[in-house]
Amino acid sequence: MQRRERERERVMGVIQVALLCFVVGVLGAKAEQLSTKECENLGFTGLALCSDCRTLAEYVKDQELVSECLSCCTEDSDDAMSKVVYSGAVLEVCMRKLVFYPEVVGFIEEEKDQFPFVKVQYAFNSPPKLIMLDDHGEQKETIRIDNWKREHILQFLKEKVKPSSDI
Repeated sequence: MQRRERERERVMGVIQVALLCFVVGVLGAKAEQLSTKECENLGFTGLALCSDCRTLAEYVKDQELVSECLSCCTEDSDDAMSKVVYSGAVLEVCMRKLVFYPEVVGFIEEEKDQFPFVKVQYAFNSPPKLIMLDDHGEQKETIRIDNWKREHILQFLKEKVKPSSDI
């Protein structure tokens, strides 16, 4: 009985080492960058950092998902995200689905007037998202806000959206 148990422990140890080597290999190598549209189609939108993908790998055992995440992420760096600023934004949402997003409704009804450079746009079947715009009004980034609280929307817009006259 003890012999069988030792053999099982040895096999489990080998499997753990092999899995660890595989995960380190996957996370150590940055996958080929995909386009914004390809990433959005995979469900990766917004400002995903590669550290988020590494955290995902700790909890999810789907290596294909982790690889896709790494193909769509932005490398972390001190201050990298704090320097990204946009000139405007469009809050896009489906009017029929608003009932499922009370935080977004609260923002639109009570807070939106603080942000004249943010427009609300209703699009059929669209999940709530912020479409970030550059100085020319061109779309630069799309960020899903399905699970954001009102205060997160406020904080994000205050930090990341500055009208072009302020830049």
